[in-house]
Amino acid sequence: MTENEAGTIIVDAAVAIHRRTGPGLLESVYEAILVAELRKRGLHVERQAPVPIAYDGHVFKEGFRADLLVERKVIVELKSVERVMPAHRKQVLTYLRLSGCKLGYLLNFGAPLMKSGIYRCANGI
Repeated sequence: MTENEAGTIIVDAAVAIHRRTGPGLLESVYEAILVAELRKRGLHVERQAPVPIAYDGHVFKEGFRADLLVERKVIVELKSVERVMPAHRKQVLTYLRLSGCKLGYLLNFGAPLMKSGIYRCANGI
């Protein structure tokens, strides 16, 4: 499965969840529901996945924790806030660069409509 194919499933699942639950729940609740939904759709998902990074010739086993790592290819960062800040998008881009992953999503379940809470971030694709 390609990054883009997984991304399509991730976005579709996020929209479906938001339609059923609406905004306002805790980020951890959306995370648990999204993991269940993605697994139901056949994707391999790791929750709070430690991602190693290399720096100055050293490898750190846990450089950061990705909210979700889907198919070991796509990083998903979840928020449940009224407004996404530029730092949130930078966070996903940094995660992509440090992990070597090519695709990431910032999903803000706090948005009134999910389509306005989806941010696709790419690193070399």
